[in-house]
Amino acid sequence: MADRRVHVEEANRKQRLKQHHRLFLWLSLAAGLIFLQGYMIAPLIPRLAEIFQVPEQEIGFIVPAYMLAYALAALFYGILSDRFGRWPVMRASVCIFIICTALTATAQSASQMVLWRLLTGLGASGVIPLTFALIGDLFPFRERGQMLGMVFAYMEGGMAFGSAGGAILEPFIGWQILFVGTAIAAAIILWRLHRYEALFDTPQAESLHSIRQVFAGYRSVLSTWRGKRTYIYVFLNAIFHSGVYTWLGLYLLQRYNLGEARIGLAIFGYGIPGLIFSPMIGKAVDRWGRRWLIPPGLGIAALAGFMMIFQIPLTLTTTAILILSLGYDLTQPLFAGIVTDLGSARSLGQTMGFKVFTLFTGFGIGSFLFGEALRWGFGSTLAIFSTIQLLAAFAAIPLFRSEAPKEEAEIKAAEAWDEQEE
Repeated sequence: MADRRVHVEEANRKQRLKQHHRLFLWLSLAAGLIFLQGYMIAPLIPRLAEIFQVPEQEIGFIVPAYMLAYALAALFYGILSDRFGRWPVMRASVCIFIICTALTATAQSASQMVLWRLLTGLGASGVIPLTFALIGDLFPFRERGQMLGMVFAYMEGGMAFGSAGGAILEPFIGWQILFVGTAIAAAIILWRLHRYEALFDTPQAESLHSIRQVFAGYRSVLSTWRGKRTYIYVFLNAIFHSGVYTWLGLYLLQRYNLGEARIGLAIFGYGIPGLIFSPMIGKAVDRWGRRWLIPPGLGIAALAGFMMIFQIPLTLTTTAILILSLGYDLTQPLFAGIVTDLGSARSLGQTMGFKVFTLFTGFGIGSFLFGEALRWGFGSTLAIFSTIQLLAAFAAIPLFRSEAPKEEAEIKAAEAWDEQEE
């Protein structure tokens, strides 16, 4: 009888695990679609500037407008999900995203485009932080690397296909159809996710936090050395990658005089390494820890930036874009894994919301700063950004040396030790 009960329990466990993987497949597709529509914008900046008859720097505001709105809203989605549950809040986020993405196709001027991108950012930002939080809800720390790797693989795939698809398809179908098509795809994903709503965790908080409790939660996350260090690196790394990536379309136009389709093909490599290698990176993280991967990830991204300073053949530039993407894959997913272990179960949504806020604030600021620095030319701007990134890589060697594979109890003990030291 006991053996039969054990067999039934094991079968039920495997069935739940299979359902969880199906759920995260659809969540990963949703995350990938959000990154696809976010990244298909940057290569279109030269074309949109021509359509709306404004300078590239002016239409370029559509990127920071989306990123900063996304960052701000992520703070609230995480807190709301701790109180009302992940699924209701995520469903509302996707609905807003669908509506605003479709309405972006109605923009008649650069200012209208900026407005719709801002509103889309407000709607879109509930999906990814709540997906990360759900990984923290359902999986132990030592198994989260693989799940995060899958989500980031689809996000990176969204980057790649958004970067290339936007630039390649726009001359044939128009930029409006790109947004309408994205909205339709998001509606299909939302319909499929409804089948798995029972798998979402129940609300962790009994009531909404007061403003004082909210800031107390942020202070708690940042009170340890591990928390402060991780969030600083999330922010700095986002500034570098967003700054370089956002202006790659203009870079390829000015440096190589490429048309839209060829710009799309050149940028297509940004995201391909993540699509291929993110699951393997996740497994490597679970096995060996993050200390061996984060510093090289920062360093090779800096190397890619340095490569693009010089007048190199286009083939080497596309190689540099691939290397730049791999650098992202070896850093941001790993930072996300650390963040899932910083907060308590009751405030995990808030913790992940703060992580996404930090990430997308860095994205928005990086895009803006790189655009402003372009007054000095691409060579000087790339040199400044890459030098800072390289210094961050060297500093990460001692700073992340403690991120070896550990059981959850060991990590909690390390955090407690950090608090006692401070």
